[in-house]
Amino acid sequence: MQRVLDLTVSAVLLAGLYATMAYGLGLIYGVLRLVNLAHAGVIMAGAYLGWLLHLELGLDPYLSIPLVAAASFALGVLLYVALVRHLPRGAAGGPSSLLLLFGVWLVLRNVAYLLFSGNDQVIRTTYSTRSLPLLGGFVSLNRVAVFAVAVVVPVALHLLLKRTFAGRAIRAVAQNADSCTLVGVDVERVYALTFGLGTALAGLAGLLSATLFSFNPAFGASELLKSFVVVVLGGLGSVLGTFLAALVLATVEVFAILVLPSYLTGAVGFIMLVAVLVLRPGGLFGQRVLA
Repeated sequence: MQRVLDLTVSAVLLAGLYATMAYGLGLIYGVLRLVNLAHAGVIMAGAYLGWLLHLELGLDPYLSIPLVAAASFALGVLLYVALVRHLPRGAAGGPSSLLLLFGVWLVLRNVAYLLFSGNDQVIRTTYSTRSLPLLGGFVSLNRVAVFAVAVVVPVALHLLLKRTFAGRAIRAVAQNADSCTLVGVDVERVYALTFGLGTALAGLAGLLSATLFSFNPAFGASELLKSFVVVVLGGLGSVLGTFLAALVLATVEVFAILVLPSYLTGAVGFIMLVAVLVLRPGGLFGQRVLA
């Protein structure tokens, strides 16, 4: 019974990280209808930026969240203005965008190889090895901190989309960009803002991941795949669905160790993805636009 309880706690904590990784991918797709393959490279870049701030400036990784998010946001806006907005109209979800953003990912990865080599790195703090008692067991303090940030992120994202003018503009453009143009909304500016926000969320996810796992320039590939699984399972464009889907994926992966070898547990999520695409293409929780 205690083992089941420990696995449940692990699944919930892991779900927070998975959801944070997927929010940016889902937001960009929900508005621009674009599969952002550069998401993986930004996750890796966020990890390295947090590591550099900690190594060179002694800045605590959780205190560096605003800096990493701001730098990632600026990178996202730059990528949109310099590259993405020049894609042919209607090509956002086509091979042109996939090849472009895949190329951006490769550039980011190879720049990291040139700057940092291929050695594994990790963000180590004075509390990295500390744990907290919880429900009869012990959990890493870092995992609790990551989960706390993962709870704040969707709340902040929901408030942004529902309570601010910029958020209402994002939701309106997601529903009908042409109509927004007719009433005077600067659609290109909204697209740049959205791409920046999605990229900022990816950089944040990379920073949080670096507090838990080692990373190198190839980091981000499996995180991209899991983000894609979460977004599809949750319903494309749904913030709440993304969080619930992350919980489903994390629970299945964690409990799979009871019946499967550890090297096969990562494949469980992709089996679920195939099943959902065949049986319920709109996702487990329905397809909505930035709900």
